Amino acid sequence: MPEILQEVKKLDKEAREIKKEVLKMCWYMRGLSYSEGMNLGFEEREIIQEIIKENLETTKTTKLPFF
Repeated sequence: MPEILQEVKKLDKEAREIKKEVLKMCWYMRGLSYSEGMNLGFEEREIIQEIIKENLETTKTTKLPFF
């Protein structure tokens, strides 16, 4: 039984991390809805996060306003 509880806690933590990741993407992308974000696959979320990172770096180097 303790193994099952550990696995449930692990899965809950992973689910929370995915939700947080998707909500961050929604905020940064400002056009991506939560439901659309939750329907993205792992690879798609990774690509979007790379785009966000690139855009943030561009904003820093050009000193353009972020918002």
